[in-house]
Amino acid sequence: MGPLFEKFFRKIEATETTFLRSAMDRIHWEARLIGIKGARGVGKTTLMLQYIKMHLPLDGATLYVSLDNIWFAKNSLYDLADEFVKKGGRHLFLDEVHKYPNWSQEIKNIYDDYPELQTVFTGSSMLEILNASADLSRRAIIYQMQGLSFREYLNLKLGKDLPIFKLKDLLDNHSELARGILKDIKPLQHFDDYLNNGYYPFFQEVPDLYHQRIEEVVNMSLEIELPLLRKVDIAYIPKLKQLLQIISESVPFIPNVTKLSQRIGINRNTFISYLFFLQEAHLTRNLYKDVRGITQLQKPDKIFLENTNFQFAFAPENADQGNLRETFFLNQVNYFHEVEYMDKGDFMVDRKFTFEIGGKSKTTEQIKNSKSGFVAADGIEYGIGNKIPLWLFGFMY
Repeated sequence: MGPLFEKFFRKIEATETTFLRSAMDRIHWEARLIGIKGARGVGKTTLMLQYIKMHLPLDGATLYVSLDNIWFAKNSLYDLADEFVKKGGRHLFLDEVHKYPNWSQEIKNIYDDYPELQTVFTGSSMLEILNASADLSRRAIIYQMQGLSFREYLNLKLGKDLPIFKLKDLLDNHSELARGILKDIKPLQHFDDYLNNGYYPFFQEVPDLYHQRIEEVVNMSLEIELPLLRKVDIAYIPKLKQLLQIISESVPFIPNVTKLSQRIGINRNTFISYLFFLQEAHLTRNLYKDVRGITQLQKPDKIFLENTNFQFAFAPENADQGNLRETFFLNQVNYFHEVEYMDKGDFMVDRKFTFEIGGKSKTTEQIKNSKSGFVAADGIEYGIGNKIPLWLFGFMY
């Protein structure tokens, strides 16, 4: 176990705490079993290490390990927990649990057998907690992480501490909220940069390689996590990449299942399953007219890329401003709210609010008959009435 502590201490030393994700305050860290799911690159590991560095003792009572460590080739997770507890361990942090066979059963056993031990684990966005062989859903509190909000991007880039706004407050008081932000910064000065290269926390590391790193993140999700967690035959991965490229060149994408399944060379049900897998991997977002009760074999009404940065990484020549605006709104709002497809209007939120997305000249004509209709308009600093600056919806987490 000594080598694991050595690696842990080196990671802690290299961990910065000057910028914290909003998830830090949302997680109930006092819980005995916590799961954090999310796509690659969104900052799950950093979040755990920051919490440890800021709040927990480094006297042997706390240990962080990644379950893809070669140490686990000859040692079990359960045995690690057993030895750790016997030596005074109280807080065990497990990274990349989906890379460890039978992870759910062993974590369940650890939870049941060592009530004095707190366990926090991270895993892929495709990690199944409810349907895992050992039911952890009654034991673990699960949180989902996604990439940086526009607010978090500004905080990280500018060293600010800008506030979070709830949707109701934003709809009721957007003019006042916008004035408060505009006293400090000019959001539109940074908005296009965020849409292009601001979603992943590593955007500041090597800016020239940012889109290349996004491609690497996506390839790892397709080539490793889908075969591992969804049993997708590795031979079908090129078809998934082809499908993602087709979506990138056509978003917002209204799928013609028959034509596309024939073009890619797979049957209809497999094709729809692939669309579902791409969303699970946080590569796309599928929009439905009725999001409740959807199944894996239900065709989405519209498909977007998961975030705007993907558009510039996969098909920059197709980076249409209207699509970028809609993708941004969907990504930021859908994190905590239910968003559905509409025939009249762009989005329905929480089955109550109708939204039209557009530029600064966008009128309210299309929502004039809606009692709860709003326009999210790009290119404006302030809004009036039911016309709200689009950038403000990036302050919801």
